[in-house]
Amino acid sequence: MKKTAAYCFLCCLAFTAKAQYYLRGSLRDEKNNYLAYAKVYLHSSKSYFASGTDGNFGIPSKKLHDSITVSLAGYISQTMAVKTDLWSAVVLKVTPETIIKYKPKLISFTKDAKETSRFNPFISDETYFKLVENDFVKTEKFPTSGFSLNVNKASYSNVRRFINMQSSVPPDAVRIEEMINYFNLDYVAPQENKTFNIRSSITSCPWNTSNNLLYIKISARQLSLEKIPPSNFVFLIDVSGSMDLPNRLPLLKEAFQLFVKNLRPIDKISIVTYGGVVGIWLEPTNGDEKEKINHALELLTAAGDTPGESAIVAAYKLANSSFIKDGNNRVILATDGDFNVGQTSEKALDELIMQKRQTGIYLTCLGVGMGNFKDSKLQTLAKRGNGNYAYIDNLHEAEKVLVKELTETLYSVADNAFINVTFDDKQVSAYRLIGFDNNRDAIQDSNSEMEGGEMGSGSSTMAIFEIAPTLKCNIGNTIGKLHLRFHEPKAPVDSMEQIHLNLIYNKKDSATNTENFAAAVTMFGLKLKDSPYLNNATWNDVKSFCIKAADPKIFLQNDFLVLMEKAMKIYDPGKKKRKNKKED
Repeated sequence: MKKTAAYCFLCCLAFTAKAQYYLRGSLRDEKNNYLAYAKVYLHSSKSYFASGTDGNFGIPSKKLHDSITVSLAGYISQTMAVKTDLWSAVVLKVTPETIIKYKPKLISFTKDAKETSRFNPFISDETYFKLVENDFVKTEKFPTSGFSLNVNKASYSNVRRFINMQSSVPPDAVRIEEMINYFNLDYVAPQENKTFNIRSSITSCPWNTSNNLLYIKISARQLSLEKIPPSNFVFLIDVSGSMDLPNRLPLLKEAFQLFVKNLRPIDKISIVTYGGVVGIWLEPTNGDEKEKINHALELLTAAGDTPGESAIVAAYKLANSSFIKDGNNRVILATDGDFNVGQTSEKALDELIMQKRQTGIYLTCLGVGMGNFKDSKLQTLAKRGNGNYAYIDNLHEAEKVLVKELTETLYSVADNAFINVTFDDKQVSAYRLIGFDNNRDAIQDSNSEMEGGEMGSGSSTMAIFEIAPTLKCNIGNTIGKLHLRFHEPKAPVDSMEQIHLNLIYNKKDSATNTENFAAAVTMFGLKLKDSPYLNNATWNDVKSFCIKAADPKIFLQNDFLVLMEKAMKIYDPGKKKRKNKKED
């Protein structure tokens, strides 16, 4: 009897040691709304879990008493002790920033500085954010400036579209940082196991010889195509009536067919269309079924209105149903941006995408068309969707974006990336960040915060400051410090990496070819914007510098020279008129 009792006691002990508890609970906000896709970190196992679409979660634990940390973008993280055999009702409070999160965000800032009041006029029936150029600021008063990183290149091809149509360019369509991004200049691969390579250099300023240009060059890690994880792509294609033109739906069909050529068997493609109604045009299909995918694309026709809101919801739902854990999950929206049914304002779309980004699905926006093109809406969607934005004006551009620069466009290596630069007022008396101009509404909102951007695999970006050095500034001096922060896509939600760099004054007698070309693109953009900071440089001044800087043997740079010549005929026709008068 005693032996039996002892045996039973030992069995009970063994059962208790191996007991598996299951922590259940729900996540809600203060308004009692369920919170989906929140991250729940179980401290005992050091593992992350996620709440479901109904806000509920279930987590296995070996402990009766444990602790969790719950986090969700836009809400205050909460750490709490839990008893795993009881239901845990967690309520997250909205952060102060989230209360104003649907207001326009800054893409650059100068700490405590007041912005210029010079606004560019609104031009044409197309919609663009009204931008305010960054002004010169005194380093002694405002030493810190910052800007978000991204791989957006839409502005250059959109500018090209206007000029090829022999039309002037709306000043607010000119975003100089995107024009420089277009050429992916001076890429240098980071060291092994590093995400970024960062370098800086200084040259004379071609439009103001008393100042210098500080170049900050950032290159992102290149992912090997062989090692890229499987992808789950959802094409969200606008087939509404406004897309029934050669440079819209037919162009997109050809563009996606080019993209399909590079798909691997491990990749999945599905198609959602919207035009009159929203529907799944192609269920998730493996990448080796190229004929089936291309046939589905070929059958697309344009008709009906544009129910953009419900289409976005449907695309995310389909992407979530075929979600690949640890894979590349992305919705690719292709449209002229003319949403006319459902939520149509930037604010409403902003809110919708902010909800969907919690799923871990990225959003890439491809813009096409003219006349009713909604650049501002596509910018809003891409920024809030943790993604990027490109404008496709011809088939060559489609091949560049979706084939040659595939990894840059569709594979992210860093989210929420931004840089702070703090200048030494003993070395730099004043400075101006060129490009990265802010939306006027964001400037006027005193509570606006800077928003980081996404960097794609193998991409590079270049930021340029015009700086006024002090008399004490000499070769070898440290003129400031750079601080880069970013989030690894697969890292825990609150994890941020940081990189520091001293900026050294290394002014040279002559700039490199890359630096000269970047300055040429900058001059061209400033002239298109009729910027007061170009120091009265004429179109002939711009042309002369561009010809010296660009290499006509490089296709994209030669294309730039051709574009600049076309622009001169639109903006500076005086020379031709004077010649005609002389002949008369």
